[in-house]
Amino acid sequence: MLKQIFINTNTEQWLNLEQFPGTKIMPLAEPVSQGSIHRLQMTAGTVIPIHFHPCDEYVYVLKGIIETGGRQCEQGSFWFTPANTQNGLHKAITDVELLTLRLGAMGVFEEIEM
Repeated sequence: MLKQIFINTNTEQWLNLEQFPGTKIMPLAEPVSQGSIHRLQMTAGTVIPIHFHPCDEYVYVLKGIIETGGRQCEQGSFWFTPANTQNGLHKAITDVELLTLRLGAMGVFEEIEM
C-alpha cells in the first residue's frame, strides 16, 4: 500500500554543494527520473554560473534577494525556465533561500571566471 511521505524541513539536514561554495541543498523529492524538488540556500555574494537544464525548472524565492536573468527577485518572486534555455547566472544579493522544482537532469554549468 502506498503512503504519504512527510519531511520536517525544520529538522532535516542541509547538504553542502561542493561544486558551488556558499550553497546548501535540502532534497525533498524526485518527481521524475533525475528530477528534483529541493530547497537551496545561498549566502550573500554566492554565484552560480550560467547553465542549461535539459528540462523545465520552476523556482520560488522563499527569502532574500537574488539576481538572475538580469532581474532582482525578492521573497515571493517566482520564475520559470523552459528546457534548454540559458539559466542564470544567479547571484545572491542577500542570504537567499529558494524552492526549486526541476523536471529532469541537472545539466551543464560554465566555469566561473574571477
